[in-house]
Amino acid sequence: MNEPASPAFRIRETPIYGDVILAPMDGYSDWPFRSLCRELGSAMSYTEFVKVEKILGKSKQPAKKLYFQEAERPVVFQLYGDNVDNIIEAALRVEQWQPDIIDVNMGCPAKSISDRGAGVGMMKSPLKIARLFTKLSKKLKTPLTGKIRLGWEKNKNYKLIARIVEECGGALIAIHGRTKEQRYSGDANWDAIAEVKSCAKIPVIGNGDVRRVEDIDKMKNYTRCDAVMIGRGALANPWIFSRLDREQVAPEMVKQAVHTHLAKSVEFYGEEDGQRLFRKYAVQYLLMKTLTREERKQILKPMPSGEFLQLLDQIYAVTSEQHIINV
Repeated sequence: MNEPASPAFRIRETPIYGDVILAPMDGYSDWPFRSLCRELGSAMSYTEFVKVEKILGKSKQPAKKLYFQEAERPVVFQLYGDNVDNIIEAALRVEQWQPDIIDVNMGCPAKSISDRGAGVGMMKSPLKIARLFTKLSKKLKTPLTGKIRLGWEKNKNYKLIARIVEECGGALIAIHGRTKEQRYSGDANWDAIAEVKSCAKIPVIGNGDVRRVEDIDKMKNYTRCDAVMIGRGALANPWIFSRLDREQVAPEMVKQAVHTHLAKSVEFYGEEDGQRLFRKYAVQYLLMKTLTREERKQILKPMPSGEFLQLLDQIYAVTSEQHIINV
């Protein structure tokens, strides 16, 4: 990965080289996938979000979710919760693991999270957010950031929340241009992202409806945001961080990514869990709809990673000339 000579922007003193970033996605942006995307050009590594009560308890989950290697810096630990004191205590605890940035998730629309006042549910409580960011920015040495949505259909208070984040010590705001109710459907509102950017003095990352390389510059030019965050669009095409659309990715590049990702997954989770958890990425990488029914069944069948790679090589040997793994 060749980084630009000068940073695209800074999060306080931390330089960010690049303007395209993998979005944090629960169940997807784990270490194997996010480290692969970082190698392909994602400018930062956001972890999956971690519940603060898990950090404060005896769970081993946070150490797994917040794992990173030095080559991935800058690394962002993303936390979520609904209790100000718990969030502060958890942030201070994980700060000892030396992330570059700590981010508060105020955008997750999942009912189980938002209905209890966490994720986008926090946006209903501006005073709570102000209290949290004021206290936390004073206690942390690490830059503090926030990721939000537009709010709720009946209360799109994203401009207020963005201003609170900035005025209370936040060093960056990332905004997904959809409401809680939209989840991931409908069109993202780039006008709202542009509004936040026009008012903010801190960097702004735009998120939503970036699926192709041309969309990166379209969003940046339209909103003037400092960087673009890509979530679902990166699952089948992590090469977008190298400025390649899926049809531009040669079969050999897909094969190499599969080998690399599967090896990382087995290294991280162990053989059985590693190959099992990798299946959902294989479905995306191989654009399964282009394979035969029998090939899909074989790929999804549990097997040791070595056998899986042999099967993959056989499929490639038969189909590479037809380019069926390209769009």
